[in-house]
Amino acid sequence: MAVAPLHRSLDQELIALLRGVSLECLVCGEFVMHAGAAIVCPECGLELRDASAAAVGLPSEARRLRLHAG
Repeated sequence: MAVAPLHRSLDQELIALLRGVSLECLVCGEFVMHAGAAIVCPECGLELRDASAAAVGLPSEARRLRLHAG
């Protein structure tokens, strides 16, 4: 019987937020709000928006995101 890892990587967390599967802020752990094309944390000010700039090393879905710390 193999042991499954319980942690997820940052790119997996970003994809979960993008798909709406996760509602947990990556910075503070509070609930996030989906506002149009942006995902915003009202507690810490984290903001994820669609971006055309590619991020190196992330899966294709996560490349569309840009992080903003508020």
